[in-house]
Amino acid sequence: MTIRKEFDLGLQELHNLIVELGGRVEQALSEAMIALQEVDVVKAKAIIRQDPELNNLEDRITEIGSKLIATQQPVAKDLRIILSAFKIASDLERMGDLATDIAKVVVRLEGQELIKPLIDLPRMAEIAQTMTYESIQAFIHENVDLAYKVGRDDDSVDALYSQIIRELFSLMMENPTTISQSVLLSFVGRYIERIADHATNIGESVVYLVTGKRPDLNV
Repeated sequence: MTIRKEFDLGLQELHNLIVELGGRVEQALSEAMIALQEVDVVKAKAIIRQDPELNNLEDRITEIGSKLIATQQPVAKDLRIILSAFKIASDLERMGDLATDIAKVVVRLEGQELIKPLIDLPRMAEIAQTMTYESIQAFIHENVDLAYKVGRDDDSVDALYSQIIRELFSLMMENPTTISQSVLLSFVGRYIERIADHATNIGESVVYLVTGKRPDLNV
């Protein structure tokens, strides 16, 4: 096997693992929100148990990328691909942690009824989930335009988060018995907002991969 072919096979494995990790993160976020809406503690605990698997995927990406650097000594764009993969894997692993944090909120809500129908939180999560998918597609296809779209979509998540915080604050002022659950729901909003930020970071990594310059899409 030629050196280049071996390197290309390693890069393909990196791509495949990042797609798998991204898909697992999307699924974790989706299932965590379903668990929240249904206060389904069994589903939430299943999500929590799966988190180490995401950590293992990140470790595998780091292992493969490090081996490629050590054995192939890549330069220029080849090196940027591997460095971007490291950063993207780190962002995805943290996104998985945040989805797990949402599941942990569900566990804390065991036995409670939700104080209000959840509308904006699921909408936030839906946008963040789409951002996650599109950020990975941007990486796979080296699509800078899609990377910038992910950054723009983050504004919608931020706007919804601000609206949710205002509504929860008003609810707490009107009815102090809702304070405990309102605080937990505000945490969920924060976790989703952070997931969207990490998806935006992935967009920045894509731009760096293609252009060699890292923009700030979180503005």
